[in-house]
Amino acid sequence: DSLEAVLRDPQYHALLSIIKGIRNGLVYGVKIRAPHAFVMTFLFQKGSVLKKLKSVARAASTHAQNLAKFVTVYKAVTLALRALQGHSPQWHTFLAACAGGYLVFGANNPINMQINLYLLSRVLLALGRMFAERLAASSAEPQVAGRPLPFDAFPIFGTLVWGIVLWLFEHHGDLLQPSLRASMTYLYHDSNKWSNLKNFIVYNK
Repeated sequence: DSLEAVLRDPQYHALLSIIKGIRNGLVYGVKIRAPHAFVMTFLFQKGSVLKKLKSVARAASTHAQNLAKFVTVYKAVTLALRALQGHSPQWHTFLAACAGGYLVFGANNPINMQINLYLLSRVLLALGRMFAERLAASSAEPQVAGRPLPFDAFPIFGTLVWGIVLWLFEHHGDLLQPSLRASMTYLYHDSNKWSNLKNFIVYNK
C-alpha cells in the first residue's frame, strides 16, 4: 500500500532513519533502565510501593527520552553534514556525537551521570586496546607486528580498578556516585552489622 511504498522509497530514507532511531532509543532506554532502576529502587530506597514504582517509571522514561533525543541530534547532524559535503569523513561522527552529548547528556543529573560513566569506562578500554594494537603493528620487528602483547593485561586492569574503587569507597566515599556507594555499603559495611539470626540471614537490617 501507500505507506509501504513510502517506507521503501529512498528519498524518504534519511527522515525515516531518524524516526526509527527515535523508536529504538525509546525502546532500548526502557529495556535497559527499568530492570536496573527496579532493583536499585526496591533494594535501597525507602517509601511506599507506589512511590518506588513511580521512581522506576521516571528513571526509565528519562533514560529512554534522552537516548531518543541523542539519536535525533546525532542522525540529523550527520545527515546535514553529509548533504553539505557530499561525503562522510570520520570527523562528522565526532562532531555530531559531541553536539548530541552537549545538548542531551551535558545536563548534570543522576541518569546522565550513570550513562556517561558507563561510556567512559568503555571508551578508556577501547582506547587502550587501540593503542596496544597500533603499538604492536608499528613494531620494527616483523615477527612481532600485529601480534597481541606478550602478556595478558586484563588481570592488571582488574587489579587496579578494584583496588582504586575500594580505596575511594573506604576513604573518600563522598566522591563516588551515590548508586555505587549504596551498592558498596550494602556489600562491605552492612555485612558487618547484625543482632540476631533474622538480620544475619533473612534480612539485611
